[in-house]
Amino acid sequence: MQKGEGGVTKLYITWVKSDIGYAKDQRMTLKALGLHRLHHSVKHEDSPSVRGMIAKVKHLVEVEEREE
Repeated sequence: MQKGEGGVTKLYITWVKSDIGYAKDQRMTLKALGLHRLHHSVKHEDSPSVRGMIAKVKHLVEVEEREE
């Protein structure tokens, strides 16, 4: 999604809490986001599908929005 002067919003997602004890589909969502280990960060373009994945694991990750 684009904002303002043509800059694209990027989401920086950091895995901050262990997935031990959580459902397998939540662990698979972390992998689908590209997170491999605790405190690992990835960058994604803002989209409804990525927002949906973040919503599913919001208790395990931190999200920062940056416009590039």
